[in-house]
Amino acid sequence: MPSDSKPILTVVLPCYNEAKSIPLILDRFGAAAKGNDVRLMLVDNGSTDETQQVLADQLSRYSFTGTFHVPVNQGYGYGILQGLAQCDSEYLGWTHADMQTDPGDIFRALSLIEKYQYRKDIYLKGLRKGRPFSDTFFTDGMSLFESLYLGTNLWDINAQPNIFHRSFFESWQAPPHDFSLDLYAYYSAGRAGFEIVRFEVEFAKRVHGHSKWNTGFTSKLRFIKRTLDYSFRLKRSLKEHANR
Repeated sequence: MPSDSKPILTVVLPCYNEAKSIPLILDRFGAAAKGNDVRLMLVDNGSTDETQQVLADQLSRYSFTGTFHVPVNQGYGYGILQGLAQCDSEYLGWTHADMQTDPGDIFRALSLIEKYQYRKDIYLKGLRKGRPFSDTFFTDGMSLFESLYLGTNLWDINAQPNIFHRSFFESWQAPPHDFSLDLYAYYSAGRAGFEIVRFEVEFAKRVHGHSKWNTGFTSKLRFIKRTLDYSFRLKRSLKEHANR
């Protein structure tokens, strides 16, 4: 059971040039919050806009927040890992800061933690609805390949949020610093025999700004290449470990 002196769950939001989204995130999260069981850790992931100043101005108004500053962006996953390392709650996780995912999903995840009686061997992950056909087609193709290649069911790999017990995070070895972190965590949970709990989440359009990677067909190809390269390295490392 969780400690009375700490939040049950802390969720990291990596913020890269999200100055316009942060006030809306905090407002919506605050409206959905009940009690002190959930905390947000907003990571300024090497932003070049006013994100750091907005965080400094806004966070004093909200008791459920913390922040961490990464001076130079070293990748999506790197910012998340830095944020997770600052958290002291029993359950941890992350989601996006671009308002395509509803802050209320975090509280739905908390309800599932309670439903599963605070087990350490569960991995909670959203399952996106309401996406454009082109994005769904791309996601399903990647999911099918990863499932077949890595030999485990991996579907909608980049869906948010991702929630898990802190002991799982503490077991990670050399997690990737880019978008492959979603794959690494999801796959590692399945390989460890965790129960993967998926729950449907709405996936809305961005309120402000634009995607940092999904900017067209060429960007999708680059994303595919990076993901495949990491998948090959991941499977190779597992074989090398098994042969030791």
